[in-house]
Amino acid sequence: MTEAILSIRNVTVEIPTRHGIFKPVKNVSYDIKPGEIRGVVGESGAGKSMTGNAVIGLLDDPAYISEGEIWLKGRRIDNLPAEEKRRIRGKEISMIFQDPLTSLNPLFTVGEQLVETIQLHLNLGASEAKARAIALLDAVAIPNPEERFNQYPHQFSGGMRQRVVIALALCSEPSVIVADEPTTALDVSIQAQVLDLIKSLARERSIGVILVTHDMGVIADTTEQVTVMYAGEVVEMGTTDQVLGAPQHPYTQSLIAAVPRPHKKRHRFPQVSYGGRETVFKIDDLARNWPQSEPSKSGKMLEVKGLTKRFVEKSSIIPSRTTYFTAVDNVSFDIRDGEVFGIVGESGSGKSTVARMIATLHKTDGGQILFDGEDVTAMDAQQLAGYRKQIQMIFQDPFSSLNPRMKVGDIVAEPLIHHKILPKGQTDARVRELLDKVGLARGADQKYPHEFSGGQRQRISIARAIATQPRFLICDEPTSALDVSIQAQILNILKDLQEYLGLTMLFISHDLPVVRQMCDRVAVMKSGQLIEVNDAETLFEAPEHPYTAELLTLMPHLAQLDEA
Repeated sequence: MTEAILSIRNVTVEIPTRHGIFKPVKNVSYDIKPGEIRGVVGESGAGKSMTGNAVIGLLDDPAYISEGEIWLKGRRIDNLPAEEKRRIRGKEISMIFQDPLTSLNPLFTVGEQLVETIQLHLNLGASEAKARAIALLDAVAIPNPEERFNQYPHQFSGGMRQRVVIALALCSEPSVIVADEPTTALDVSIQAQVLDLIKSLARERSIGVILVTHDMGVIADTTEQVTVMYAGEVVEMGTTDQVLGAPQHPYTQSLIAAVPRPHKKRHRFPQVSYGGRETVFKIDDLARNWPQSEPSKSGKMLEVKGLTKRFVEKSSIIPSRTTYFTAVDNVSFDIRDGEVFGIVGESGSGKSTVARMIATLHKTDGGQILFDGEDVTAMDAQQLAGYRKQIQMIFQDPFSSLNPRMKVGDIVAEPLIHHKILPKGQTDARVRELLDKVGLARGADQKYPHEFSGGQRQRISIARAIATQPRFLICDEPTSALDVSIQAQILNILKDLQEYLGLTMLFISHDLPVVRQMCDRVAVMKSGQLIEVNDAETLFEAPEHPYTAELLTLMPHLAQLDEA
């Protein structure tokens, strides 16, 4: 039997606070064998990332390991002096972080950062380090590695930046890699490439991998062993097939039930109810005071005709020498009254650019946007104000879309005040009602965005979006950064909005199972062009375009969950 390369034994992490000792990790134990990929799953705050940080020695003060031991290749490492821990970190144990932009220095080329890391851990000269860096870029499938060596992080796509981070993690030939949500923000095709790369590296180099993720599709397709954490503790552990196919613990059962199935459609998403965590929202109550949504004149709430958008790729003082990149190329579709219309495609396909043009956040370079028959592109300022009142947008990252200097009540009240919807004396009561209906506790209006979790911040964004009682809602990747349980809650709120309030929605996502659950019709985009539009079930069961079929083959199959 192969011995473990890394052993975590009864580890507890404590954080002293003014209210006492907080334990985000409690008595956690599991092993990693050479070449093994162990998935660690659970909701936000479960202790997944904190355990990984404890392993690599990156706990932020005042957090510390109060109990337990961590052993690497038969040597205990948690009690080593800081300097010895630093030598192990990066050389023996590497880390792949969730956001590659925070891992890469924007002021240095990718090659400089690789060479620096290589020379720090390996006794190599400059030319040898450069040759090794280029070989690593090639090993992680970055095209033209000699040329890319001299480029900066901003010149790489999200998927390519994540490959660079993986190359950095491999610089010192580590024994263990901690991968903390390495594919959260990636579309399905790039995600598949990154996961295939991690699997092949683990297999070929006998590297043990701790894969921290909330994505059950990633767990199903990538890992051999799974550890399930809840409130800092391990509640279940076993092989991937066992844990996903026949979960024993009530929390694991509840968590798996909330996962969107890629091959069948459900009316609602089951809630994670273990431990009293289920959140109630009351959109049906809100509907009683919601004005009946006016049907459009033609039955089509929105029509897009020949929409085009270009961005400057390389500017020049001589206009003829300025080069442009066409992000959206002659796109046309319509969205019917009360419909949830989805757009899918890889990063850079133009999905979000289309949404931003519809929301008038980007100007168009060609084509028309018709809202209830009126040409938005030809509206004057007064007409645009009326249009913007009827459409609202929910963004991917609620933290960046909510003003951190404003209280939540003021954030939700802002569109009510801007559009002069209610007398000033009635605004506060309306704000409290909206926050209550999306499941936020009393007093939420007096807090700031940083005092809420990611899922709660997205609820605030939804409350703000529906404050003006819009007819049309744009959802741009509204759940991509949320764990499966919070995702289920947010998607159920959106379903309720559509059902009870009669809202029409544009839903953009790279998560294909979620798109199948949410959307009535789906459009597929590639390289700025619309290549297929069809009913959701028809598109998923019998795609017409080869690219759509290819995307669907990359979708996590989750075969084990069909047995659960």
